[in-house]
Amino acid sequence: MKARQDLDSDAWAGEKRLMPPTDRPAATLGAILRVFTAMGLASFGGGLSGWMHREVVEKRGWLSEESFLAGLALAQVLPGPNSANLALYIGQQLRGWPGATAAALGILGPPLLIILGLAVLYARFAATPGLGFVLAGVAAAGLANQLITGLKTASRMRGLWPWAIAAAAFVAIGLLRWPMIPVVAVLLPASLGCAFLTRSRHG
Repeated sequence: MKARQDLDSDAWAGEKRLMPPTDRPAATLGAILRVFTAMGLASFGGGLSGWMHREVVEKRGWLSEESFLAGLALAQVLPGPNSANLALYIGQQLRGWPGATAAALGILGPPLLIILGLAVLYARFAATPGLGFVLAGVAAAGLANQLITGLKTASRMRGLWPWAIAAAAFVAIGLLRWPMIPVVAVLLPASLGCAFLTRSRHG
């Protein structure tokens, strides 16, 4: 009987080793506040979504790649700053509404105070030679960070339809300068329909 139990125990242990891990590292409210405060304080010229991906997905494993990309798409569709929307989404996914509050305070609170101080300094020293070149370089770094996030997202696109919808959005918004909200209102249902049809065919 004991041998039988040992055999069953070994079999169960083997099955557990074969099962993919589903647990992710727990994110405390203090950790969320600390991470988002650091990102808010050290980010210049935009590009926060790329930094959030590195900190939340790659470095800490708090969210899966799919969950982060879903939040990124939602943050870009909703009104308001993308970085604030994405921070609220990540915090809510990790610790509910307390987590969303901690993420929002970290991403918006301390940087707001710094921006007010910088605004005073800029008003005083705006005529300083070379200041415009410095700010342009900072903005270029933020743009590069955004580009990296876009390339990582594009690497997960499969099939013709995602690329067609992405190309349509680029042409409509980037080249034709159409308003974003009407373009998204048209392309979002088309994107969801294509995703549903693709999943139905492969399901």
